[in-house]
Amino acid sequence: MGTRAIQQKLKAMEVTEGAGVSVFRTIGTPQLRNLDPFLMLDFFCSNDPDDYIAGFPDHPHRGFITFTYMLDGHMLHRDSMGNEGDLRSGAAQWMKAASGVIHSEMPKQSEGLMRGFQLWINLPASEKMSSPGYQEYAPDAFPVVKQDGASIKALVGHFDGVDAPIQDQNTNVLYLDISIEPGKQFKHTLDDELSGFVYVFEGDAVSGNTDLPEQTFAVLGEGDEVVVTAQEKPVRLILVVGRPIGEPIAQYGPFVMNSPEEIHQAMADYRDGVLVREKAQMVGT
Repeated sequence: MGTRAIQQKLKAMEVTEGAGVSVFRTIGTPQLRNLDPFLMLDFFCSNDPDDYIAGFPDHPHRGFITFTYMLDGHMLHRDSMGNEGDLRSGAAQWMKAASGVIHSEMPKQSEGLMRGFQLWINLPASEKMSSPGYQEYAPDAFPVVKQDGASIKALVGHFDGVDAPIQDQNTNVLYLDISIEPGKQFKHTLDDELSGFVYVFEGDAVSGNTDLPEQTFAVLGEGDEVVVTAQEKPVRLILVVGRPIGEPIAQYGPFVMNSPEEIHQAMADYRDGVLVREKAQMVGT
């Protein structure tokens, strides 16, 4: 089918989450409500502790997955059932909230750069009330593939003959952290049925005839090959694709189900203290 053109390009909206944390949102805004199977994408980036020190105290989730990738900083995860995880620079966590999790994400630093991404990934109806779970991995758990002028860290999925430690059987998510040298190019062939995006967070790039300046989110159009070229400075971006689920989406804050009735049930369960039905199992390094 050829190279995927950029279908939509947008800048993030700054919003406040948790107890007052500033994040920059692209998916999950009036510009782009969702990009099936992706529900929300937040980028957090600040040297000012006032932007992140309040963190994300206890809050619930049901019906989807969160994937948190720490580029810089130190964040502690805890949930109401006694699980605890320590996310440092380069580490990542895959949290399948499914039937219900109540957790917190709090910074373990009072100064310095806090930077990373959180992506919400939908679950099909058959999995929304399944058992919750966590996968959390240290930086050295993720394979790195070297290409001519590019270095690719595979966080989720299969890439160029290597397997990331996290695999998603529901939507075949591929999540890559890509660094490209000045004037060099990254190319990768993809299943044309996958939807996805790139987010350039360092340097300026170009894809086809579309400029992708720093801090640009871009939806990929139809095709079977992604091509991104760095301009005069090194470029770093994430490439994320997944198989659309194609089911109705009913969302109210931290609950994502298939119908308003299921949302009402989730709210009632949270109110009545029965949202969390079983302890999430934790695996990783």
